Amino acid sequence: MDGGTGINLMFASTLHAMRIPLTCLEVSDTMFHGIVPRKGVYPLGKINLDVIFFTPQNFQRERIDFEIVDWPSQYHCILGRVAFARFMAVPHYAYLQMKMPGPNVVITINSNFERSDSCDREFNRISQSFGIQEEELARLKESTDNSLPPLSRPSSPDLSFNSSVHTKKFQVHPTDPTKTALIANNLSSA
Repeated sequence: MDGGTGINLMFASTLHAMRIPLTCLEVSDTMFHGIVPRKGVYPLGKINLDVIFFTPQNFQRERIDFEIVDWPSQYHCILGRVAFARFMAVPHYAYLQMKMPGPNVVITINSNFERSDSCDREFNRISQSFGIQEEELARLKESTDNSLPPLSRPSSPDLSFNSSVHTKKFQVHPTDPTKTALIANNLSSA
């Protein structure tokens, strides 16, 4: 549960465990921030799946769009505000519960503190691997002179503009030579 995110994430390892090949993914035009520090992230693709909570006698099912990412994670997926709205679910993080209306009674999804603690430890281990990448990026920044353009990039054209050099006066009134406008030198006559 992540009520702070506007998207639903699923990890490629979860799709693999569900025996859904990556070829089933649709193209995604989503880019999101806030997961990998200072980087925008593009998912592998997106998929629309049925998500079902509770039992056959009292359940809720909705089709949810997931953005698929190929990262290590202690979770199978992360449900965001979009899924909460579809299920009309209310998460309670302190009690590790989520409640939603069901056809018979309120559906309550419970977790336990041992599992939550295990996920926190696993998250710490995984996030440190991101930290190693950040250290490598910091070393790369120290050794790279960003004031010079990369060698592979073609030099950009001079885009500076000087109105006295790049424009000419053009008479806009057929009989009054004092009514003029400045136009670009490189425009052809109509």
